[in-house]
Amino acid sequence: MFKRWRRRRILERHSIPDEQWSAVVTAVPALARLSHEQLARLRTLTLLFLHEKHFEAARGMALDEAKCLRIAAMACLPILELGLDAYRLFKSVVVHPDEFVVRDRSYEDDDGVVHVGDDVLSGEAHEQGPVVLAWSEVEESGRGEGFNVVVHEFVHKLDMLGGEADGIPPLHGGMRVPEWVAAFDTGYENLCDQLERGEEPWLDPYAAEDPAEFFAVCAEMFFDVPQRFRAEYPDIYDQLKRYFKQDPA
Repeated sequence: MFKRWRRRRILERHSIPDEQWSAVVTAVPALARLSHEQLARLRTLTLLFLHEKHFEAARGMALDEAKCLRIAAMACLPILELGLDAYRLFKSVVVHPDEFVVRDRSYEDDDGVVHVGDDVLSGEAHEQGPVVLAWSEVEESGRGEGFNVVVHEFVHKLDMLGGEADGIPPLHGGMRVPEWVAAFDTGYENLCDQLERGEEPWLDPYAAEDPAEFFAVCAEMFFDVPQRFRAEYPDIYDQLKRYFKQDPA
């Protein structure tokens, strides 16, 4: 009740200037392909996102309204039909100027051996913390080239609604987990097989990291190059269409 009242007050008192909104839509083809009605709803969702999430600048990042708006608009694309409550489990977005280093990260390989090293990242979604982004990578996102670090990291947050990210977010009524798993497992295994054979796959090889990354990379493709993605992965496209309740192709 209070949340609805607060959001109504935000919409009554604030707005996104037309010039700023047009600049974002023009810069991001994934947004420009939306209908007028969809863009109007995305604009409303983006405004609420900007007021409900806290943006933090890291490592000397010069973070202004235009940059926050661009991030927020792309972050809201996956939840256009799901609603802002889908992002209820986090409050902050941290923005670095460039790729950032995460030190002393441990991981276990297929043989059960634990390795420790540094990672250079363009984005990261913490299970019980913020979404972290590199602005240099945000600028390259959503251009119709199959890359969108914002969509990628925020889709991880949707995945985490069910706990640890595993590539299976909580599905809507009418969707069946076995169908989702069948589509994604087949695509994931085929990608891994291609890489083992030394082939150069169409999908970003990073998607073979684990099922959670495969889901996030597929979501990038779904929104950024939807027609090609539908042709390459029709079963996964169908599952994502039902999950996001959007059909960008």
